Amino acid sequence: MAEEDDARIRVLKSLRGKICEAKNLGPVSGPNRQRDLCTFCTISLDQEEVFRTRVFDKSVSPFYGEDFYFEIPRPFQCLSFYVYAKSVFQRDLPVGKVSIRKDDLRTYNSKEHWFGLQPVDPNSEVQGKVHLEMRLNEVITQNDSGQQLQVRIIECKELPLISGQNCDPYATVSLIGPARSDQKKTKVKKKTSNPYFEETFFFEVTRSSSYSRRTQFPVEEEDIEKLEIKVDVWNNENLAQDVFLGETRVPVKILRNDHIHKAWYLLQPKGNGSKSKSDDLGSLRLKLTYIEDTVLPSACYIPLCNLLLKSPDVKPISASAAHILGDIYRERYEVVLPMVRLLLHHNRFVPFVSAVAALDLDNTQEANTIFRGNSLATRCIDDMMKIVGKNYLAVTLKPVIDEICESNKTCEIDPIKLREGDNVEVNKENLQMYVQKVFSSITQSSSSCPPLMCDVFRSLRHLACKRFPGDPHVQYSAVSSFVFLRFFAVAVLSPQSFQLRPHHPDPEISRTLTLISKTIQTLGSWGSLSKKLSSFKETYMYDFFKSFQEDKCIEKVKKFLDEISSNVSKESSGLEDAVVLKEGEVQKRGQGKKRLGKRSFKKRWLRVTNRELSYHKHKGKEALCTIDVKNIQAVEKLDESAFNRKNMFQVIHSDKPLYVQAGNCVEASEWLEVLSQVSRCNEGRLATFHPSNYTGGAWQCCKSQSSNVPGCKPCTTTMLANLQLDIDCDRETERIFSLLSSNHTKLQNMEDACAALAVYQGPQRDQEEYSKFTIQEPKETFQTLKQLRNVMEELRIQHDIRNDPTAQYGSLDNPIVGKTS
Repeated sequence: MAEEDDARIRVLKSLRGKICEAKNLGPVSGPNRQRDLCTFCTISLDQEEVFRTRVFDKSVSPFYGEDFYFEIPRPFQCLSFYVYAKSVFQRDLPVGKVSIRKDDLRTYNSKEHWFGLQPVDPNSEVQGKVHLEMRLNEVITQNDSGQQLQVRIIECKELPLISGQNCDPYATVSLIGPARSDQKKTKVKKKTSNPYFEETFFFEVTRSSSYSRRTQFPVEEEDIEKLEIKVDVWNNENLAQDVFLGETRVPVKILRNDHIHKAWYLLQPKGNGSKSKSDDLGSLRLKLTYIEDTVLPSACYIPLCNLLLKSPDVKPISASAAHILGDIYRERYEVVLPMVRLLLHHNRFVPFVSAVAALDLDNTQEANTIFRGNSLATRCIDDMMKIVGKNYLAVTLKPVIDEICESNKTCEIDPIKLREGDNVEVNKENLQMYVQKVFSSITQSSSSCPPLMCDVFRSLRHLACKRFPGDPHVQYSAVSSFVFLRFFAVAVLSPQSFQLRPHHPDPEISRTLTLISKTIQTLGSWGSLSKKLSSFKETYMYDFFKSFQEDKCIEKVKKFLDEISSNVSKESSGLEDAVVLKEGEVQKRGQGKKRLGKRSFKKRWLRVTNRELSYHKHKGKEALCTIDVKNIQAVEKLDESAFNRKNMFQVIHSDKPLYVQAGNCVEASEWLEVLSQVSRCNEGRLATFHPSNYTGGAWQCCKSQSSNVPGCKPCTTTMLANLQLDIDCDRETERIFSLLSSNHTKLQNMEDACAALAVYQGPQRDQEEYSKFTIQEPKETFQTLKQLRNVMEELRIQHDIRNDPTAQYGSLDNPIVGKTS
């Protein structure tokens, strides 16, 4: 049983952040200077590109403003950010890079930093590991004696792609010392990033003339100190110059007493790379948050999960575990997210947020300031809307946002910012047309509003009326302050943050979206016309807003707010809407349906919804093939050796398997996760699969000749998650545990404050430790804190029992960082 439990331990890594801007970019290598070219940024795990910004206009200090988030599906050593200059007639030219080793990533967590760009040197662009076995053997002949060095190159792992394809690697082994450099070479392995060499080489090690057999084979220290083994890995280019993939150096002096030294070494860059000054290349501002969680089996999280889930029932709500978590991390916005996800999954969000909203309203003195602060209630509802309302935004806003971004009509109405030749009246008409389209899309979208959001809005409306019974408008402002101000207006302003656009809009489009967002925010707010007009500081916005027929807009907003917050439950059509879960460009292998023709790989647009998987010639075109997700029997990785391609997976269904290559390891992992989740409950799921393909009359993995033989490898067990909301409860609970563990000092301070308040029953003193926390009932809060400490201590013990010690130095997971030249 223990072995089964350990098998379910998952180490999950993710990276979230923002590529903010570059400053004073220097000249690129080549005839053109940077100021003459447009730039873009990429992110690479080791040497594999996993993210790319759009191309930005000519500037030596471009503002990128690109947010990114991705799960990291494989081990990596280094995270790199590259700045490239876009070139029309030749390859994109590297300006510089920022490289951060994995072990240093947490140093920069959650804060913005300026990083100086370093030169991009081909000899420094390395990736991978090499497995070596070495020993010194004593060689005694009739006339002489000496030593023989035995070097066995076993294999390499995770070598980089060359021009998007697997490389043709080989290795050279050299014994380097004073006045000698013996070199030997392995065979070239074709089309693989994980070559298996299994070749052994021998080198004669000379001995000093003072050597005597009676010395029992002592090696002269001065000889050994000067010798080292150098292993270089190359890509064979046939007619062109071979490409350097990495090197490692091992001192011969570590080999003692006929001992076999066997270890993995990390490939290193050459030390003789470019010496150009990094000061001339500029700098890059980044914000990074790297998270690595060790997720234990589900049973370990039951006590902490139950304590958090009973929070809505605790009186007062400020004494609950969930409220305490939000209270001690008041300044860190991302802390609320795992708690919101957990409550959503277990259908406990509405009662909890109703209770904290009621507490928020108790501290609100005026109706016109309702839900305007950054309280726990507003943070929870913000996160809920982003999670639950993702598809709602796509249905409501994406078509009109796409039109605005692609039509590129000028909408500037600020006289100071008008360009030469601009007509302010034409611009005003353009802006008014876009505002009307966005406003109509929103006010006519009530039928698409998710039921959970409607439940929250209905509760907020009821609580607001109860708190301010004499104000007839507060029931609407309570809802509009979220749905307009914190949801639709924010999504219009930053569509890329809500997956409505792939990248940050260019400056002109961004300006148009800002003007639209300001107007929508004011149209949706609840108050008198004079109050709305006074909210505009700019005269041109004041004049523009007066062009709208206020009465008609108010009626539309009122009708919309009534529909999404009324007591009448929305009727269901009985047919679940198709939700796009993931789509993107892939390489798909031909199915071989035609008798003639080669089974080649072609670019296709792959799209999966909660109903079907389809591929298209291009985005927006009709489907070439559609597979009902109910017919998917398994989704598994494909061995690299099957087609000599990395990042491949297969979708096994009633017809021939669908073989797909993703653009990188992150994309491949995301496709596998989504497709596995959407098909996990299918009745016909397979127990086994073939990790390779069927060709030449046999499966290449197990050599079985029947194409219908059951698979030779067990299928991957899919962790149960809420597909629609993408929630993994064990992971969210582990994140909460990690956050609480990292800030036990605040928990202790809160305990001390509770103890002091419980003992001293007089007027509350204005002490710093009291003002930091919301403590209504000291005894109840103290009991919850005590329970939190107990369950956290138990979970900490479970981690200590199950967590493996750090991988042995020299193992595959913890390779030795060898010397460089």
